Amino acid sequence: MTTASRKDAPHILLICTDQQRWNALGAAGNDEISTPNLDRLAGQGARFTNCYVQSPVCAPSRASLMTGQYVHTHGLWANGVDLPTPNRQVTEQLAGAGYDCGLVGKYHLAACFDGRTEHAPPGMRAFRWAHDPYRGSSENAYHRWLAATHPEVHAAATAGEISWDEVPTEAHYSRWIGNETVEWLTTGRRRDQPFFFIANFFDPHHGFGAPTEYRDRYVAEDLSRPVTVDGELDTKPSVHTEASQKSYAGHARGFAECSAAELQEIKAAYYAMVTLVDDEVGRILDTLDAEGLADDTLVIFTSDHGEMLGDHQLLLKGPMLYDVAVKVPLLIRLPGVTGEGVVIDELVQWIDLTRTLTDVAGCAALPAGQGIGLLELASGAEVPHRGWALSEYRNSGHAYDSPSLLTMVRRDDTKIIIHHGEPATDRRLEGELYDLASDPDELINLWSDPASATLRAEMTAFALDVLVATENRSAPRLAHW
Repeated sequence: MTTASRKDAPHILLICTDQQRWNALGAAGNDEISTPNLDRLAGQGARFTNCYVQSPVCAPSRASLMTGQYVHTHGLWANGVDLPTPNRQVTEQLAGAGYDCGLVGKYHLAACFDGRTEHAPPGMRAFRWAHDPYRGSSENAYHRWLAATHPEVHAAATAGEISWDEVPTEAHYSRWIGNETVEWLTTGRRRDQPFFFIANFFDPHHGFGAPTEYRDRYVAEDLSRPVTVDGELDTKPSVHTEASQKSYAGHARGFAECSAAELQEIKAAYYAMVTLVDDEVGRILDTLDAEGLADDTLVIFTSDHGEMLGDHQLLLKGPMLYDVAVKVPLLIRLPGVTGEGVVIDELVQWIDLTRTLTDVAGCAALPAGQGIGLLELASGAEVPHRGWALSEYRNSGHAYDSPSLLTMVRRDDTKIIIHHGEPATDRRLEGELYDLASDPDELINLWSDPASATLRAEMTAFALDVLVATENRSAPRLAHW
């Protein structure tokens, strides 16, 4: 059965940013950042305070969202790896249920570097793809739009006379995402079908630039300083010292190479990017209202992973699984289903969104999906969930010569991060252990604390059980032998 003829099938709008940490949001208690439209969405729906992605880098995380599977199940273990073909994506499931599916912006379920181009997944009719605002991809819908509508800006950015991040607002990648989404809602969708549309913003991904009118809203020296303590790296795994010196396994500037003033400028630019996205989200929400779609549309706002932003003496992302790297904003609104202004502290995961999409569409879940739907929680009901979260890093960003392999499990207020050793890698076994109730900023590593030895052993055993529990055993057993 499809939902193409059903008038009660809700539309679905998924808005996703890139590299937005959980607390880069006014509604999350950040009084330094301006996000009035996202705060409005949070007030009209449900805000999840503990949503964990399955990887701290783009492609593995995004593959988990589209397949509903953990990284070790879907097999896209690193940026630059194509999603293995046997995996079924949620677009195919929704299209089979009668949904008109489309996307604008980034996708990143395949290698996109050095002229490579992605193509629409099964079930996606409209695919307005641009991996990022920069030069390099062989196909880029944003560049075509920019050349047609703002040829002077396109020429200047191509020549290096202006940064792609700092082009005027009317020519910016984030504005293009907003424009394309508004166009889909007004004229681009098939009106006889429910739609599933993904608006994938690139901001607030580095390189840390924004149009002048947005950057000028923030005074860098007035913003809070990075969260760290003197000597913190001495108590943390050795790869963090490497990443502090040089980000991206030596391919980008590290925290240690930035002055205190430069770190504040980075934060100001990052916040400016978020505010720019917020304004575009406001335009999109206003369009839903104007088109009479708001009451019949599930709106989800989230991000694929976080950003270190100088905390713990680290920048960008990589082999680090702090909350600012793997915990993301999650706002869900479906009038009449989700509560208004509901705040949910339960531990949830990105793969739960995948199951939520199929639940809303009224179709079968993905056959190998591993998520649990969030609609009951989002309604404000107190229902049991799994009670833990898993995130994995398998040398997933720029590769370290000695592979850096991490597994994170959080259960209640305890979080363990195992930095695997032999035989998985020639690095030595190290780790992190945090009591988030007493140390929410993850500054005190209890891994080597004798008083925490029993807790470490219990959490290590639990992490092993989680990995076994999340193996893909979806293939049916046809007989005893």
